Amino acid sequence: MADRERTFIVAEAGINHEGNLALAHSMASVAWECGCDAIKFQTHFGFNGQEQYEFTKEQWKKLFDYCDSIGLKWFSTPFDFESIDFLKECGMDIWKIPSGLITQKDFLDKINSIKPEWVIMSTGMASIEEILTAKSRIKTKKLTVLQCVTFYPTPYEDVNLNAMPYINLGKNYGLSDHTIGIETPIAAAALGAEVIEKHFTLDRTMEGPDHKASIEPDEFKTMVKSIRNVEIAMGDGYKRIMPSEMNHRDEIRRIMAEHVSYTI
Repeated sequence: MADRERTFIVAEAGINHEGNLALAHSMASVAWECGCDAIKFQTHFGFNGQEQYEFTKEQWKKLFDYCDSIGLKWFSTPFDFESIDFLKECGMDIWKIPSGLITQKDFLDKINSIKPEWVIMSTGMASIEEILTAKSRIKTKKLTVLQCVTFYPTPYEDVNLNAMPYINLGKNYGLSDHTIGIETPIAAAALGAEVIEKHFTLDRTMEGPDHKASIEPDEFKTMVKSIRNVEIAMGDGYKRIMPSEMNHRDEIRRIMAEHVSYTI
């Protein structure tokens, strides 16, 4: 691709591990096999109504160590100050701000306190004014802003992919996708998404709240391959005769010229 590194594809495991550490390990292993760049979880302690999806700090460390052992990049969205401190202690170097917290100044300031080098921010439910305010408050070397619609699954008419460049002045933008299927992330890659986050599950029929808006391993693998093909196909933007057509250009022109009374 021209003037841009390849799309950073995130398998959003979220809480689809159902609070089962063995299942979380399996998800990490399968995500690695699918070819994603990173897997992302959600970390919270004593989060009202989400206790069944929580791990202890020791369990989290085991999961992160497992990801490291298989060479899979990991990060996790913190939902409270304790989680931020814990994830910093674990050495996390990509920080995700969820849509529901981008207007919480104390939360953003807490993220700033750890001096993050890369922050990824989702923008579901946010106005452009709220996004600009959050952007001005976040202190980081790199901020990637994701177009996001906080509805599961998101109807296609609400996705608004063309808003991606608009939300971050044409650079460092991407998509946190909640649609069914893989068409939208592939299109986002063609439109220059730097980061694509897609919910991932081992089995869409499981009972947790996010499974139905997630894709299974075969779909995820196809999505990753399709995005990589799109990146190659985008090329550098300069029209020229390509090597694959050069060898038979003269022959095709000769054959076609035989059927007309003139040549150009």
